[in-house]
Amino acid sequence: MWRNSATVSFSSKLLSYSSSSANPNYFHYASAFSICSPNGVVDQALSPSHQRFYCSSAVPSPSPSSGSVIKLGFLANKSDAYLPLSLKARDAVQLARHYGRCYWELSKARLSMLVVATSGTGYVLGSGNAVDLAGLCYTCAGTMMVAASANSLNQVFEINNDAKMKRTRLRPLPSGRIAIPHAVTWASSVGFAGTALLACKANMLAAGLAASNLVLYAFVYTPLKQIHPVNTWVGAVVGAIPPLLGWAAASGQISLNGLILPAALYFWQIPHFMALAYLCRDDYAAGGYRMFSLADASGRRTAAVAFRNCLYLIPLGFIAYDWGVASGWFCVESSVITLAISAAAFSFYRDRTTQKARRMFYASLLYLPVFMAGLLFHRLSDNPQCLAENPNRIIELPSFPEAVTESEEDDQKKKVRYVTAGPQGRAPVAYASIAPFPFLPVPSYVDQ
Repeated sequence: MWRNSATVSFSSKLLSYSSSSANPNYFHYASAFSICSPNGVVDQALSPSHQRFYCSSAVPSPSPSSGSVIKLGFLANKSDAYLPLSLKARDAVQLARHYGRCYWELSKARLSMLVVATSGTGYVLGSGNAVDLAGLCYTCAGTMMVAASANSLNQVFEINNDAKMKRTRLRPLPSGRIAIPHAVTWASSVGFAGTALLACKANMLAAGLAASNLVLYAFVYTPLKQIHPVNTWVGAVVGAIPPLLGWAAASGQISLNGLILPAALYFWQIPHFMALAYLCRDDYAAGGYRMFSLADASGRRTAAVAFRNCLYLIPLGFIAYDWGVASGWFCVESSVITLAISAAAFSFYRDRTTQKARRMFYASLLYLPVFMAGLLFHRLSDNPQCLAENPNRIIELPSFPEAVTESEEDDQKKKVRYVTAGPQGRAPVAYASIAPFPFLPVPSYVDQ
């Protein structure tokens, strides 16, 4: 059978390409797939229409014999010009799988999906009671594209560093599975498409935040990793912007309530990356990165910074409750999970070992989804009970003429309600300000 005598080799050709850098013209776009016999010659058992090769053998030869190798374009006979449709379809599928895998790894898809989750959470929080599902989908899609573009550009700029690190040397660019111009074209295309999608389907504020975050990550944070340890804090700012982007896409503005989740993302990233930098400090040193943990041989300062930022997370649950973003139950749940990650960080501070650092890293991975899920589950919807829980909040604001004034029996409070039309015909949005900060508009969850 031809399946026993001929093998379909795709990955081996890609690996042989990376090992044959002396001859850059050896690997061609159309020669990504080959049908080779084990000894490198055409199997005589194949039919004339299948006696062909798409590319040279695994080891390039300066003068291959016609009996051992038949290059692309030089078929065994003229009838091979008319290949079976099944072979063409198979080659197309394999090519699509190859580049699909490369794009997936360039985009750091799992990390990008986490970014999308934070952006989507911010969108829901900024929507009030009625969530525009189409707007949510557009926002998530645009965020995914921009995040994929930023991650791809990051790998383009760090190709030499990644080649020196064990955990990154097999990425598409260092391993030679995709060319740099191809990766740049991919990154530019999806970045532009994502920003345009946010501008057309959300608003210009969301698109501006996405574009600025792409620039901050690819052109500020990425080179800063090789210059100064402050890169960790710059990267924390990058991670805090997506939930703010989602809030802006839903509400059309940046308000005080919209900063709670970004603050959580910012403080959360510090212990998360400190643990990672401690675990991978040898790898980072080999790659030429200036991480905070490399200048801290004992790990004491690294652990102290992680523990301190965990403590900064504790008030966020109470602030979310006090500002009317979430109910009192979220305050309790947030305090519990924050104390848990703080305990892990304190344990790492007392005993600076790889095991303790790994435990803190896993605690940080658990913290974020639980925090966001609790914030979504306990968020306050548009109902009159929200005012009863926060009597200091007064309702005012607005820029559009449709306003309704309501007087209540409580002589100490006078509430004026303004309703503005949502962006692009969406549900009306009500606004409020908090008594200590009457100049800061924030979404109010009141009965519309």
